[in-house]
Amino acid sequence: MGFRCGIVGLPNAGKSTIFNALTAASAQVAPYPFCTISPNLGVVPVPDERLEILASLISPKKVTPTTLEFFDIAGLVKGASKGEGLGNQFLSHIRGEDAVAHVVRCFRDGEITHIYGSVDPRRDAEVVRTELILSDLELVERRLEKLGRVARLGDKEAAKEVEFLRRLSEEMARGRMAREVLKEEGVSLSPDLPLLTAKPSFYVANVADPQGDRDLVGELRQVAEGEGVPLVVIAGKLEAEVMELPPEEREEFRRELDLEGSGLEELVKVGYEVLGLITFFTTVNLDLRAWTVPEGTTAQRAAGKIHSDMEKGFIRAEVIHYEDFVRCGSEQAAREKGLVRIEGRDYLIQDGDIVHFRFQS
Repeated sequence: MGFRCGIVGLPNAGKSTIFNALTAASAQVAPYPFCTISPNLGVVPVPDERLEILASLISPKKVTPTTLEFFDIAGLVKGASKGEGLGNQFLSHIRGEDAVAHVVRCFRDGEITHIYGSVDPRRDAEVVRTELILSDLELVERRLEKLGRVARLGDKEAAKEVEFLRRLSEEMARGRMAREVLKEEGVSLSPDLPLLTAKPSFYVANVADPQGDRDLVGELRQVAEGEGVPLVVIAGKLEAEVMELPPEEREEFRRELDLEGSGLEELVKVGYEVLGLITFFTTVNLDLRAWTVPEGTTAQRAAGKIHSDMEKGFIRAEVIHYEDFVRCGSEQAAREKGLVRIEGRDYLIQDGDIVHFRFQS
């Protein structure tokens, strides 16, 4: 698995359209609010040109890309944290995801209803942002109540966390995202407090035309820059139409529509950046496979990504970097030129490494 991403936004922002564009899963799309009733889950292969080039060189029996999971939930509206609309009840579905993609409508279309009557990216982003904070604040207050009882019994660790959570609660009540406070304090949350506003996130500007409504995209860009998060621009409807075509026709259609690359590729790139992820490859028994790990992962931990026995019995890693492999054309040629490195358990895996793990079973 590459990473898991929850998709949030107002009703009719284009979340399900973006979801379809990314996953070709054909989630229901309609020009009226609350079309998404049940959460939509899609798992898609991560596009990686390097995997295709390696496959052309070694002709493997099987090629397995790493994957990306998208979770699309019902639209959030003002008051969702108090029971308005449908989205808030589904937020629990994405609390376990790695990142949050916030889709904002950046196109004008009189035929597609806007829940607030007009398109305003700054206002729309603020509505969803506020509802996420309020939903998280409820979790913080529940944990405070629970830990408060433990702290009163003399538990020093609980008392320390209570002190921090009170500060966090106060700041979030002022409208601040949890991740802003965590960064300032230099602390991390307990795994059993999965706050959405603590997760890495980015905005997705859903446009009708890559060249149109630039003023709306500009407004959202200012919001993203103010929060210090990336912005991805995707022509959701056009991308969804592209995904309905046979693979061999997609690139030609993109060129005709002036779509540079695919929305999925850009979203994956940004997702990997905000999460600090890299990809390495293995070629075992003519099985070429891509794996995703956090930047800074040791060779031994990377081996455990494949199988726990490989991590426990780790001996060494034989590593060829992608560029060296491609330049040589094969593993054997790379070995003859001395480009296969022997690395120990503490070696930090680099993006593009092709690794053969030696281990004792």
